[in-house]
Amino acid sequence: MIDKNEIIGLIAAVLTTSAYVPQVYKTWKTKSVENISLTMYIVMAIGISLWLLYGIYLNSLSLILANSITVILTLIIIIFKVRYK
Repeated sequence: MIDKNEIIGLIAAVLTTSAYVPQVYKTWKTKSVENISLTMYIVMAIGISLWLLYGIYLNSLSLILANSITVILTLIIIIFKVRYK
């Protein structure tokens, strides 16, 4: 059974992870990356990867799910930035 703290974590995970989806979609549709900071997204990808490792270490479902998906979305933005530059 998932405890109440993990449920809060899962809700937070859905909200924070889904915040990246509009940026990925807009960038994919418009192919416009002019206003996207490559440095910011690289630093973010590193930070999210560390959060993922931390979640794995803690065996936290919410941290693992959120950061797995978010790092993928962040890497997609980085790929778009390099490809569409």
